[in-house]
Amino acid sequence: MSVFKQITRQNSPTVLFLTRHLSSATAASKLHSRYTFVPPPSLSPSPQNPNEPPTKPSRKKPKPIYQPPSSLDRTGKKPIRSSLPFDFRFSYTESSQTVRPIGLREPKYSPFGPDRIDRKWTGVCAPAVDPNVKSLDGDEDPKLEEERKKKREYVQGDPLTNAERKAIVLQCERGKTKRQVNMGRDGLTHNMLIEIHNHWKYTEAVRIKCMGVPTVDMKNVCTQLEDKTFGKIIFRHGGTLILYRGRNYNPRKRPVIPIMLWKPHEPVYPRLIKTTIDGLSIEETKAMRKRGLAVPALTKLAKNGYYAHLVTMVRDAFLFCELVRIDCQGLERSDYKKIGCKLRDLVPCILVTFDKEQIVVWRGKDYKHLKDGYFLKDQESFDDDDDDGGDLLMDEDEELNNTSL
Repeated sequence: MSVFKQITRQNSPTVLFLTRHLSSATAASKLHSRYTFVPPPSLSPSPQNPNEPPTKPSRKKPKPIYQPPSSLDRTGKKPIRSSLPFDFRFSYTESSQTVRPIGLREPKYSPFGPDRIDRKWTGVCAPAVDPNVKSLDGDEDPKLEEERKKKREYVQGDPLTNAERKAIVLQCERGKTKRQVNMGRDGLTHNMLIEIHNHWKYTEAVRIKCMGVPTVDMKNVCTQLEDKTFGKIIFRHGGTLILYRGRNYNPRKRPVIPIMLWKPHEPVYPRLIKTTIDGLSIEETKAMRKRGLAVPALTKLAKNGYYAHLVTMVRDAFLFCELVRIDCQGLERSDYKKIGCKLRDLVPCILVTFDKEQIVVWRGKDYKHLKDGYFLKDQESFDDDDDDGGDLLMDEDEELNNTSL
């Protein structure tokens, strides 16, 4: 007893706490017997495994598993029908209808998603034809071009006056608006059409900045923009364009353009560089490639630069040298391959090699300088009084005079 008394004297606060805890426990037990008190399930102790550590309750709900839009259930939903009179492609400026692919890298699947549009995907495009047709090969329907022309004439309405055109151009200056669509190495893509129409919902014109590979052939860029959007380019300075929507454009009646969910795989095309150049032997081809890499570079292309004068430079260089080398260090391999393909068709010339990030082209044995070529002006305001109708095209002599200034 003496030991117990000594412990209680030294630890009197602890004993007092134990007595209070026991009294509260007895009081809690009386609630159940007298008032039939049942504790809520959140307060009732849950049986736990003694071997497992106690787990904390999770407050955050688990995130649902991501499902892409293409994998969602589309039962009961009809496919989107678009009345646009042209074939849907991933890129309208970097894909040629004249060059047929020799194969596909992957099985054919629609980049719009399964059963989302009423057009079949051929591996290259989604033709604007009857979806029940069995064969999708062949040329484009000649009626489609006439339909595009009629729609564009209706949307444009009466042509703008010089005062109206200048007022719209001033509104699209860089310091007054931030509305701009950037065109990169893929050129005019299908989803860019949706972006342009989204800008046209709030403004009459949109500024388009063109950079990289498509600027080699700016005439094709301007043609495809006007053809696929039904708009009109009212100003151009280098790679900067201002695209006008038209007088009769109604944002509420904009065309139905299905969104492309992913980039399709590029098909397999014929090789650009052949083992032996036509008309030469294997030894002569090897010697020409070695000599072409030693030729001084005509120019060095900057990444995402403006290459509109490259065709003129190569044509002029062929007057003094049969081989031309273009330095492409820092560019993607796919970029300077596309540039070489455009030079082959526009100059024209023969591709020699792409080794060491260089483009080497040969003028051929029977080269004739084209004097009837035409190019876009470096700056075009499209004023009827000043530019004699606002023609986009000009002779090569005028282009050389403007560049010398």
